Amino acid sequence: MKAKSLFYESGKRAVLLFHAFTSNPKDMLSLGRALERADYTVYAPVFSGHGTSDPDDLFDYTIEDWVKDGKEALAFLKEKGYEEIAVMGLSLGGIVATHLLLNEEVMGGGIFASPVISDFDTNVPDNFMVWYESMKENEGYARDEIAGLKTTAEVKVRVILDSIHNHVSEMEKEYDSISKKVFIAQGGKDEMINDQSAVAFRDALTNAEVSFHWYEDAPHVLTTGKIGKEVQIDVLTYLSTLEWSD
Repeated sequence: MKAKSLFYESGKRAVLLFHAFTSNPKDMLSLGRALERADYTVYAPVFSGHGTSDPDDLFDYTIEDWVKDGKEALAFLKEKGYEEIAVMGLSLGGIVATHLLLNEEVMGGGIFASPVISDFDTNVPDNFMVWYESMKENEGYARDEIAGLKTTAEVKVRVILDSIHNHVSEMEKEYDSISKKVFIAQGGKDEMINDQSAVAFRDALTNAEVSFHWYEDAPHVLTTGKIGKEVQIDVLTYLSTLEWSD
C-alpha cells in the first residue's frame, strides 16, 4: 500500500513539510500535528517513487522530479487559498525546501539534518543498500535473488545521488542571495550525513537571519521521538518570528 500525503487544514498560515529519502510523510506526522494544534495548516506530500513496498520504484526519479513535487505542493496550497507558506524538510526534503527558498515566494523555511552543502561525504549509499535489502526480504525475495538485485541497485542509486549532489552544488552558488529567516536543525549523532554540513550551511547564509539548533545526542531523523518534541518547540518558536500578515 502506498503511503498517503498528510493534509491538516487549520489556520491561514501554512507550512509545507517534506520527508526524507527512502521514507514518506510519517517523518512529519508528529510535527505536523503539533503545527496543526498551533493553528497552522500543514501539507506533507509523498515524493514520487516513495512510500511504496517496492524500493525499485525510486529509480524512476531524480532530484528534478522531487523538486517538481515540491513546486506542485506549493501550488496545491496556493490553489487552496493559502498565500503565506513556509517550507521545511528532513534530509532530501530539506534540499527541496532550500530550492523553494531560493526560487519561490515563501515566508521562510529550513532544514532538518539535510546535506545542502556538497563538500561533505555521506553514509547514504551504505544505508540505502541496507534498507534496500530489508525491503526486498519483506517482498519475499531469496538471498541469492537479492544479491543480484543489489548489484543493479547500487549503480542506480549512485546515479540518483550524483544528481542530488550536482543540484546542491548549483544551489550553493546562490545561498548568499537568501535574505529570509532560515531554520537549521542538526543532530550531533547523525549516522547519515556529516553534521558539519549544517554549520557550513549556516555560514554560507551570509544575508539571512539564521535560527540554528544543535541537538547533541540526536540521530539523523530529528522529527520523531523525544528529540522530535524539542524540535517541535523550536520550529514553533521560529515560525512565530516570521512576518505573517496577521
